[in-house]
Amino acid sequence: MSSSALSLARSELILGGQKSGKSRRAEQLAQQWLSGAAQRRAVLVVTGSAGDAEMAQRIARHRSDRAQRCPGLQTVEAPLQLAQTVRQHSSPETLVLVDCLTLWLSNALFPMDGGALHDVARLSAELQLALAQAPGPVVLVSNEIGLGVIPMGPAVRAFVDTLGSLHQQLAGACERVTLMVAGLPLTVKGQP
Repeated sequence: MSSSALSLARSELILGGQKSGKSRRAEQLAQQWLSGAAQRRAVLVVTGSAGDAEMAQRIARHRSDRAQRCPGLQTVEAPLQLAQTVRQHSSPETLVLVDCLTLWLSNALFPMDGGALHDVARLSAELQLALAQAPGPVVLVSNEIGLGVIPMGPAVRAFVDTLGSLHQQLAGACERVTLMVAGLPLTVKGQP
C-alpha cells in the first residue's frame, strides 16, 4: 500500500491482530502527514514498558525499524497518562499516534509495580475527551483480541471484555475505524 493511497481522518482507530499491519499503517499515515508541510510534526506515544528481557528486545527492534520507516517521528513514553499526553502534544500542526491501547489497558489493570488497579472508566472517559478536544489529527492503534476462543481464566475474560468496551467507546468517538487483516486495511467506519 503506497502512502499516496492513504487519506487522513481527524481521528482514526486502527484495530487488528498481532502482526496484522496496524502499526505500519499508522506509521504510513504519520509519514504522509509529515510530507504534507515542512512545519508539521508527528509524535508517537508508546505505552509499552520493558517488564522482561524479551519485551526489552522487542521495544529496541521496534525503535530501530520505526527510525528507518518514519525518521521524523518523535517518540514519547506514556504507559498510563495517555489523555494528558495527547493534550500536551496535540496541535493543528502535530499528528499524535498512540501505539497501543492494549498495552495501556494492561498497565492500568495489571500494574507491574504491584500497585492498585486504576479506574479504567475514568481513564477511558479522559481519553475520549482528549480525543474530542485535540486540535490536530490523532491515530489510535489497538489489538483486536476478541475474535478468538473465550479465555479460561476470569482475569483474562475481564480484560478481553474491558478492551472490547474500550474499542466500542473509541470507535464511536473516532471519525474513522480501520480493521487490519494480513496487512490490508478494511474501513469499518468513515471514508477510506
